[in-house]
Amino acid sequence: MDSAATSPRNEARGDIKVVVWDLDNTVWDGVLLEGDAVRLRPAVAPVLRALDARGILHSIASKNDRDLAMARLQEAGIADYFIYPQIGWNAKSAAVESIAKSINVGLDAIAFIDDDPFERAEVSHALPQVRVFDAAEAAGLVDRPELMPRFITDESALRRRMYQADIERNREEESFQGPQEEFLASLGMKLAIAPAREADLRRAEELTVRTNQLNSTGQTYSYEELDQLRRSAGHLLLIAGLEDRYGTYGKIGLVLIAKQRRLWTLELLLMSCRVISRGVGSILIHHLLHLAKDAGVELQAVFKPTPRNRMMLVTYKFAGFREIGRRGELLVFDHPLDNLQPYPPYVEVETGGGEAAAAAAAVPAGQA
Repeated sequence: MDSAATSPRNEARGDIKVVVWDLDNTVWDGVLLEGDAVRLRPAVAPVLRALDARGILHSIASKNDRDLAMARLQEAGIADYFIYPQIGWNAKSAAVESIAKSINVGLDAIAFIDDDPFERAEVSHALPQVRVFDAAEAAGLVDRPELMPRFITDESALRRRMYQADIERNREEESFQGPQEEFLASLGMKLAIAPAREADLRRAEELTVRTNQLNSTGQTYSYEELDQLRRSAGHLLLIAGLEDRYGTYGKIGLVLIAKQRRLWTLELLLMSCRVISRGVGSILIHHLLHLAKDAGVELQAVFKPTPRNRMMLVTYKFAGFREIGRRGELLVFDHPLDNLQPYPPYVEVETGGGEAAAAAAAVPAGQA
């Protein structure tokens, strides 16, 4: 089966994060290396713009000459839409895998579009998780439910630019001579942690839907559920944003704590995979440890092991959490709240002018 149109899993709304395009007779009419005067297909630029505005990324998997192809994309005014383009002579499936790894998304979050039945079949066979489309379906991509996120947030419209800034950061890191902490210090990172506001809830829902590698339980929450939790005296909902000298990463972390008089339980901790190498997850956890200690409560955390979130488990263990039991399929951890470390010097941490501490100190009435 060539197209993803009849697959039941394609009914999920907004679950494609990246569209990978072929070039010859897909993005443009004609074959570049055969000397054709290739012309951009009329539907392509509008689709690129529409999906980009929704926060859906674009890349390329094309058997072509890279320099010639990139020059033609520049001439057409669309080269900037494509990140981590794979233009060469490897199998298309290998190109798609490389793109997924570079962007750090699962293969099931990728759509591949190509005019050649052989190439579509090769990708479908090697990577059955990837949605595959005929180039003739390109104009209709904007109407497909799996390419329609429920919300379009500020981060959605800026997502490509954020990834492009990441590429620049990574290039600098690769060429940096010196210890990792010195490079991190050179970024001038600022981490802001504060109680979630109503204006943050669309992005908060998007984080729970999009993030699975650094999600402690894999739980997703709707806008309405998050709004109830934000208002609840028995919960603390925090959101974290990060920026550095390259610009903003946007809102990249979410925390949900269930509060009892003597016990707080960390029900959800998630971080965007884009900040995995910045140590931000550990800093956010340290903030929570200090909040709990200052409030004079015990702190536990629940964790659901999945094939994708092992890095989050490592983050918990590294921060000093200990497994003490189970709650159904969830592991239960606690923390002694001793020997707490200060924030690392390479990050400036802002906690909303004390708002997070004030919210944390509130104890729900009638709870023992």
